Amino acid sequence: MRSFGSDNHSGVHSTILDAIINANEDHCCAYGDDPWTERATARIKELFGADCHPFFVFNGTGANILSLRSSTQTFNSIISASTAHIAVDECGAPEFMTGASLKEIDTEDGKLTPELISRHLYDWGFEHHSQPKVVYISQCSELGTVYTTEEIRAIADYIHQYGMYLHIDGARIANAAVALGKSFKEITVDCGADILSFGGTKNGMMFGEAVIAFRPELAQNMKYIRKQSTQLYSKMRYISSQFLSYLHNDLWYHNALNANNMAQKLRKGLENIPFITFTQPTQANILLMTMPKDIIDTLLQKHFFYMWNESKNEIRLVTSWNTTEEDVDSFIEDVRKLI
Repeated sequence: MRSFGSDNHSGVHSTILDAIINANEDHCCAYGDDPWTERATARIKELFGADCHPFFVFNGTGANILSLRSSTQTFNSIISASTAHIAVDECGAPEFMTGASLKEIDTEDGKLTPELISRHLYDWGFEHHSQPKVVYISQCSELGTVYTTEEIRAIADYIHQYGMYLHIDGARIANAAVALGKSFKEITVDCGADILSFGGTKNGMMFGEAVIAFRPELAQNMKYIRKQSTQLYSKMRYISSQFLSYLHNDLWYHNALNANNMAQKLRKGLENIPFITFTQPTQANILLMTMPKDIIDTLLQKHFFYMWNESKNEIRLVTSWNTTEEDVDSFIEDVRKLI
């Protein structure tokens, strides 16, 4: 099956598989006390700064939970876009695991701004209302839009004056970095981010993410929170070895570059077709568009993708690190046959 349903549908890059196999030798200590984890931690510090604190975990939801648990107490609130992953696709885990309330904001493009956030910053010190503590943003957003460094900095500067934290969900941060032509550090810690969910599973890794805290107080209890949240992997080397490979020779960059390029090729081939209307800019590897329902149903007989908003006949196509030109050409050709 070739799929535009999700970048989670793609396989594992062969270099990553080799890294796992190479780590599968002899015995070594568990729970991160191994040379692979030591080297991967050092590599992340090279990329994000010596003062950062990385913690490897199983998956993206786990990374988000650890980030939010370290940043909140049960009487706090977390502010996010209404389309955010923590609001839509994590089965209530953020509220269940943190005890904090989630305040969702409707946006046109999946991105928050200081102006939108300001509507939830009131009643400070009033014990009847939850106290805002974290702003969560996705980079890229679930709509495929990308925050500029200036937009992230504006949010960080605004909320820091209230003693709040900025959490970036970087499940697709590699795609954002490629789209912006920036380094990981430039689009996170240099913009004022306080904690990051650093993903690789959508970009060629098998499993595993990292929580990277940029403030010492957020890292202080993280090892306990990780264990309590069932995210401490005993055979940690099978996660950290993947990150070593992922970050070596810019594999992350080349994988994300292909995904982004295939998304642009797909958009260019579809944007002049009369019955297709794009509903968001294509800034990374996600395309959102509307088309007639009968055409969607016909395409689904051959191609795998998801409806995004059934009421508007809006679909979402996602390209990945191993999407090929043939995949894209085949989809475009089948759409054109339906004109």
